[in-house]
Amino acid sequence: MDTLLLLKAVILGVVEGVTEFLPISSTGHLIVAGELIGANDERWNVFNVVIQTGAMLAIVWEYRARFFRVDFALYRNLFIAFLPAAIVGLLFSKLIKSYLFHAVPVALAFIVGGVIILLVERRPRDHARVESVAAMTWLDALKVGIAQCFALIPGTSRSGATIIGGMLFGLSRRAATEFSFFLAVPTLVAAGLYDLWKHRDLLSAADLPVFGVGSVVAFVSAFVVIRWLIRYVATHDFKPFAWYRIAFGALVLFTAYFGWIGWTA
Repeated sequence: MDTLLLLKAVILGVVEGVTEFLPISSTGHLIVAGELIGANDERWNVFNVVIQTGAMLAIVWEYRARFFRVDFALYRNLFIAFLPAAIVGLLFSKLIKSYLFHAVPVALAFIVGGVIILLVERRPRDHARVESVAAMTWLDALKVGIAQCFALIPGTSRSGATIIGGMLFGLSRRAATEFSFFLAVPTLVAAGLYDLWKHRDLLSAADLPVFGVGSVVAFVSAFVVIRWLIRYVATHDFKPFAWYRIAFGALVLFTAYFGWIGWTA
């Protein structure tokens, strides 16, 4: 196996695991990182989707007690929240990938998303209407699911859309964060399986080690971030992530404008 390919898999696995559950867009970071290290062809695009399953498994492991007990309300809410993005994604995924899966559009989405987070965090926060995931109704889940549709735009952030959307709809910061974690499971599994099946002709058995390494690295790094983020949201807001998004997006646009890096437009 080519050592360089495995190194690229490790780098992208770390990027995926670290960014998947933070409101900073894992897809956006993977697109930018892929362009920087020369891992941005169609096969690598499939790799980036599939290794999200590794990050998802970190959620299943951390919350295994919740997932493996019969909880009809939770399963119902996850199914309802999953549907909007699944439907919109099936209808428009080809169009989105054709025009928006490039560094410059991602950078613009980074900046816009950062500004939105700052605006939401400036709003006065009354006592949350929904303090825990267990208290969510099907309508709360549907609203979060609609918010997740915005994450189909690369650079927006699935976690950011669902967490910030949940907070806007009355969920506490912790409830919104945990439900975003849980919603990642059906969303990432479905996206990974769909992309794998759709592009199966591009792949071969020789790709298994690269996909395996990327998934394992994504699992480990995501597991660390999940535990840290739950502690973080107990006493902090998301403003630092917003400023990071704005700075990162501005840096990509700056280097593109001056031609220092040959980003695709």
